[in-house]
Amino acid sequence: MRRYPRDMTGYGATPPAANWPNGAKIAVQIVLNYEEGGENNILHGDPASEAFLSEITGAQPWPGQRHWNMESIYEYGARAGFWRVHRLLGDLPITVYGVTSALARAPEQVAAMKDAGWEIASHGLKWIEHKDMPEEEERATIAKAIRLHTEVTGTPPRGWYTGRCSNNTVRLAAETGQFAYVADSYADDLPYWMQFGDRDQLIVPYTMDCNDMRFAIQAGFTNGDQFESYLRDSFDYLYAEGCAGSPKMLSIGLHCRLIGRPGRAAALQRALEHFKSHEGVWFATRLEIAEHWAKENPPVHLERPSQMDRDSFVAEFGGVFEHSPWIAEAAHELELGPTHDTPKGVHQALARIFRSAPEGKRLEVLNAHPDLAGKLAEAKRLTADSAAEQASVGLDALTDDERTRLTEMNSAYTAKFGFPFIIAVRDNTKSSIIDSFQRRIENNRDSEFAEACRQVERIAELRLEEKLRR
Repeated sequence: MRRYPRDMTGYGATPPAANWPNGAKIAVQIVLNYEEGGENNILHGDPASEAFLSEITGAQPWPGQRHWNMESIYEYGARAGFWRVHRLLGDLPITVYGVTSALARAPEQVAAMKDAGWEIASHGLKWIEHKDMPEEEERATIAKAIRLHTEVTGTPPRGWYTGRCSNNTVRLAAETGQFAYVADSYADDLPYWMQFGDRDQLIVPYTMDCNDMRFAIQAGFTNGDQFESYLRDSFDYLYAEGCAGSPKMLSIGLHCRLIGRPGRAAALQRALEHFKSHEGVWFATRLEIAEHWAKENPPVHLERPSQMDRDSFVAEFGGVFEHSPWIAEAAHELELGPTHDTPKGVHQALARIFRSAPEGKRLEVLNAHPDLAGKLAEAKRLTADSAAEQASVGLDALTDDERTRLTEMNSAYTAKFGFPFIIAVRDNTKSSIIDSFQRRIENNRDSEFAEACRQVERIAELRLEEKLRR
């Protein structure tokens, strides 16, 4: 059984209602990353100096050595940048992603964060790469981060963001049961739930685009105006979506050593003034957003088709293509995943098998369908789906003249094509069905075979929408 773990569908075309407080059109969530003093440094027991997110273009780690220039750039973030940003954002509800070892080296800054009422979430124990870290070591590191964070701030963290994470990070953070949200995702404009075993974990996605880190990479912002313009455009577009009834979250990422430089802080100040000039803007911490979302949109547990065993999958979907369980049997062997756990997802899997089958097998599927208002209907021997479909347009309550006419048309059609007339009844009325009957009987066999197959697929699609909505 091949299964693909990534969810490529998410909320799809109809995201859930955010219902932000007081009818807000947009939630603006600002993160300040506090990493200074937690970066790679041989003073911290690391093998080399830091090389990530600084003013030094093309910086490389210096194995076994301190990098004075790199250290001083990070020190700027703690000594000057933090305080400039604190003055600028002090009256807003901010979330700090605090690298725990950095917070332990920043008592004045932590006190200022707390005095401002900012949420201090955990940004891990150290600002280092975790991609090659063994699972048990990372699990232990998360536990150490929680413990030190509690010692330094006085309360355990309710949010988690590693940033330079591994493929295990989100699961390991969720397993602690500690966090109202995990932010190691860039996958959506809204929070969403993930399930790890029996545990539901809320994910509040972060951002790499509305992020001052782009001042420190080659394909990024070169001046404050670019950053301001991008923030304004992002806000305006999401605000318009909110005004149209689909409120979203604007996530903004900042770093003390980057946005704390005067020319960049000025751009942030102008962007904030633009945000504040609009009504219906909810500035919130990530924890506030997480708690609101959990209340408004708690996790929903539905049976996931991609996780069904073969027998359960066939029992559930074997009749979607009329009397043709072989289609579901083969579909179960495809590479399914979370993106197939929807009506359209299951339909794609089933339709792939039907479409790739030899013509003789597809003909068997066509012939498995009953005549419209035919002998099976009269004898009440239709499947439950077929009976409900025919009844939906009154084919179970025909006049004698209507029944005679349909019987004659059924006979003529079957004699010409070798399979019964098939149409997605729920897309039609009694009148349009008869019109289609009269039109399609004039087709040649190849075109009518193709049309009948399309109708079979459409019938299956409608059945799945009904089945998976329940």
